[in-house]
Amino acid sequence: MNTLFANIYIAMETVAGKLRRDEKGATAVEYGIMVALIAVVVITAVTLIGTNLTESLNKVGTSIKPK
Repeated sequence: MNTLFANIYIAMETVAGKLRRDEKGATAVEYGIMVALIAVVVITAVTLIGTNLTESLNKVGTSIKPK
């Protein structure tokens, strides 16, 4: 019975060790999260700047139109 538990423990440690050493997947996930956050910030900034720019250009356009 003890040998069975010892074999299970060794197998679990082997798998856990391989997972701990393989960090390529974790790095890809981290880069994916960073890219997603950067995209959200860029989209928000462009939306806000675009709205403000449109309002400013409309004000300038109406003020320089010949009457």
